[in-house]
Amino acid sequence: MDNIVDAPLTVFAASFITLWLSALLGAFIRTQVRPLGEEGREDFGVVQASTLTLLSLLIGFTFSMAVSRYDQRKNYEEAEANAIGTEYVRAGLLPAADADRVRDLLRSYLDQRVLFYTARDSQQLRQIGAKTAQLQNDLWSAVQANAAARPTPVATLAASGMNDVLNSQGYTQFAWGYRLPIEAWGLMAAIAVGCNLLIGYGARRTNRLLFLILPLAVSVSFFLIADIDSPRAGVIRVQPQNLISLSQSLHAH
Repeated sequence: MDNIVDAPLTVFAASFITLWLSALLGAFIRTQVRPLGEEGREDFGVVQASTLTLLSLLIGFTFSMAVSRYDQRKNYEEAEANAIGTEYVRAGLLPAADADRVRDLLRSYLDQRVLFYTARDSQQLRQIGAKTAQLQNDLWSAVQANAAARPTPVATLAASGMNDVLNSQGYTQFAWGYRLPIEAWGLMAAIAVGCNLLIGYGARRTNRLLFLILPLAVSVSFFLIADIDSPRAGVIRVQPQNLISLSQSLHAH
């Protein structure tokens, strides 16, 4: 994993501990360093409420960004299945020998695309990537040779469909690397720490159990955002249902 946000459980544990300690630090500052007088409590309440509102807005916007990326990954999975299925049918327009070879390659390619969605091991993913690239070269060579030898509208149609297959994989690859900026995480974390400092500092008495509520709520929010934003490490992942269904149909055929 490249960074901490690729491990949602680690995000939850680290944020919960950090935010709870921030609340306790705020209480320590109130009791030991600079007590909060009653004359300034009203103004402090305005600042505290504004900061909490800002944090909630940031969490909401970031969650929306994560969900949109998740939906994008789902849409590209469907687009891949449609492109492969369409090209499998168009392969019938090629000469019999070429059609059989293209369809065999497409079935193997489809199996690799299913593995791409389900694999988590980095070494296995590298093997899948290498195999996918080789199959893409073989697929394009198969239709390119036919289109060059017989430049007819039918051959062009088959080549166009193969181009869609290759492009759809590129779009998927891009979508899986399109993650929330680390700067957004840093901003949310900084404001969350500040909010918990203010909670601890503004409390009338130190209650460690009560101070757990906001850290827990924010940490659960961070966990959910990280889980949705992480294509492989999260609990909520895109399942290749369309690709699996297509694979079963093609292998049965």
